[in-house]
Amino acid sequence: MKAVICTQYGGPEVLSIQEVTKPKIENNKILVKVIASSITRAESMMRQGTPKFARLFLGFKKPKAKITGTGFAGIVEEVGDEVNKFSIGDNVFGETTLGFGTNAEYISIAENGLIKHKPHLMEFTEAATLCDGAVTAINFLHNLVDTSQVGNILINGASGSIGTAAIQIAQLMNWTITAVCSGTNAQLVKSLGADRVIDYTKEDFTAGMESYDLVFDTIGKSSFSKCRAILKPQGTYLSPVLSLSLLAHSAITSFTGRKKAKFCATGLQPVNVLTPLLEKLIKWSETGKYHTVIEKIYPMDKAKEAHQHVDTGHKKGNIVLLHNSFS
Repeated sequence: MKAVICTQYGGPEVLSIQEVTKPKIENNKILVKVIASSITRAESMMRQGTPKFARLFLGFKKPKAKITGTGFAGIVEEVGDEVNKFSIGDNVFGETTLGFGTNAEYISIAENGLIKHKPHLMEFTEAATLCDGAVTAINFLHNLVDTSQVGNILINGASGSIGTAAIQIAQLMNWTITAVCSGTNAQLVKSLGADRVIDYTKEDFTAGMESYDLVFDTIGKSSFSKCRAILKPQGTYLSPVLSLSLLAHSAITSFTGRKKAKFCATGLQPVNVLTPLLEKLIKWSETGKYHTVIEKIYPMDKAKEAHQHVDTGHKKGNIVLLHNSFS
């Protein structure tokens, strides 16, 4: 089968399309013919091996997992003898987290992993992205804060995959939303529910006069120190992009001070924590309350170009890899 391979850290040029052995399934696993998979900023950072201390998990000198990708959607082709939740022909989607391997024509995944039946009205391209930015956003906004104490939120990086999901989730929570993005994306974030837009090319949101219950820095371009002044007395700074500074402030503020800094590696959370969040997103999607934003769809053999676009830092919503058999 064909797969996107990464055998060293670096830019998009380290990626290649290679023929690899089709995975075999064990008794509790299923084989999925992948139709679409996601390309995320997190995967771009993993390809680069940044931040460098993350290599303790990813591989010290080179990636442990050669096949890239974590989000997927496809069709069940084989099932193990002990599998009872899925059948051949089922349309499914999910996430492999640190198992990677989804930028390939086939993947093998345990039936008790983060995998669900695809809603009938949801496209494969939409489903492939749902476990990435959207699950990260809902995990931060539902599990890391007391939602009853939140009235307003500022979302930095509001036009990205996590940001576009966070706006919609915050709107469903009836919070007042300030979105930070470029002026060219103002109409997009307003259409998703943002009440106010700050163009970061013209205004430094950390120097503003308004204060917030939550600052959700989805891209890690700011810091707790810079945002402290715009947090309310019991406000919280959230970011899924880990740095040594965020790690230190998260530890310190967990014991002292009313203003908090919080980080969570969503992909490392157990399946029983992530599944209820995913089920909530599915329900919202089915009832039209949540919409996946997809900017571009690339064929598998254009994986380098997809990563190049992500590396610009200016993608809107999600980037999807459509596998060659279906492109």
